[in-house]
Amino acid sequence: MTDPLTTGATIGILGGGQLGRMLSVAASRLGFKTCVFEPGGDCPASHVSNYHFQAEYEDEDALRRFAAAVDVVTYEFENIPTSALDVLDSFGKPVRPGRNALRISQDRLTEKAFLSELGLATAPFAAVDDEIDLAEAIAEIGLPAILKTRRFGYDGKGQARIMTPEDADQALADMGGQPAILEGFVTFSHEVSVIGARNAAGDVACFDPGENVHEGGILRTTTVPARLSAAQRTDAVLLTGRILNKLDYVGVMGVELFVTGTGLIVNEIAPRVHNSGHWTQQGCAIDQFEQHIRAVAGWPLGDGSRYADVVMENLIGDDMARLAQIAAEPAASIHLYGKSDVKPGRKMGHVNRITRG
Repeated sequence: MTDPLTTGATIGILGGGQLGRMLSVAASRLGFKTCVFEPGGDCPASHVSNYHFQAEYEDEDALRRFAAAVDVVTYEFENIPTSALDVLDSFGKPVRPGRNALRISQDRLTEKAFLSELGLATAPFAAVDDEIDLAEAIAEIGLPAILKTRRFGYDGKGQARIMTPEDADQALADMGGQPAILEGFVTFSHEVSVIGARNAAGDVACFDPGENVHEGGILRTTTVPARLSAAQRTDAVLLTGRILNKLDYVGVMGVELFVTGTGLIVNEIAPRVHNSGHWTQQGCAIDQFEQHIRAVAGWPLGDGSRYADVVMENLIGDDMARLAQIAAEPAASIHLYGKSDVKPGRKMGHVNRITRG
C-alpha cells in the first residue's frame, strides 16, 4: 500500500464524459487537481477539470505526457485500449481500479465465468463465434435468449433478442462479426444495483441497493430504498463485497442484480462509478464520486449511510424540454452535464428528487 495522496496532488482520469466531470468536482472538494485524457473536445469533464489532454488513446506520446503530469490514474469507462494502459504502466503510475478488474469487465464472457467461479448465480451463458456455436448454444440454453457482443456494449447497444429459432440468423448478423455471448432469459421481478467501494487497505463500504427501471435499454430511474427483504439486502451487499475482495479492487464498482424467487442473480459488474449511484449525491453525506476519489487517493472510505429516500431520473434527449418545469420543483436537484447537442437517447443530465428526508 502506498502513502495517501496529499492535497494538491493530481488525479488522472481516462475519459471525459459526465462521470469524469462529477469525479473532477468531487476531487476538487477534497483539494485535488484533475487531469482528463479524452479524445473529444469540449467534453463534459473538460469544463471542470484542471487540465485536458485531448488526444487519441493510441497516442503514446500524449499518454506519456499525461502519465508524467498525474500522481494516480483512474477511469470513467471500461473500454480503454490495453495498449494505453501498457504505456501508463511503463511510468509506474498506479492505475486504480487495477487492470484485472478492467480485463474481466471488458469481456462479457470472461465476466460471467469470473462470477460463476466465485459461486455467484448468473444467467445461463455460452460463447458464440459462428452459426454452429449459436445453434449449439440455443440447444443448450433454450429460447428466448439474448445475443450480445462480448465487448464494447452499453445502454442496450450490441444486443439482439432471439425469441424464436427464425430470429437467430439476423441476431448473429447484428453482431457484425464480433465474438458474442448468448445469455438465457431470467425471470425476475425487478433489477437492483449495489454501489460498493474498497480501498487499498481492504476496507469495504457499500451504499444501499437502488431499484432500477430501464427504457429502451437505457436506465430511466433508480429508487432508494429498493424493494428488498432484509435478507436480500444483506445478500446483495455481501456478494458485492466478495467481488471487490476477490479482485483486490480499489475504487467504486456498480453491481447489477436481478431479483428472482430463488435469490439474486448477478447481471453485470461495472468497474467505475455508476449511473445507478447518482442518487447518493442527495441521499448520503459521502456520494459515490467522493468515495471513489477517497479510495484511489488512498484515503479512508467515507460513511455511505443513506439519510433520505431518493428517486434519480435520467434526463435523456428531449427530456431537456422539461427543464424549466423540473427546476420549479422544490425537492428536485438538477445535475446537467454541459452537453451542447440534444440527441435522442443521449444522457444530458439527471435529477435527484428527495421523497423522504
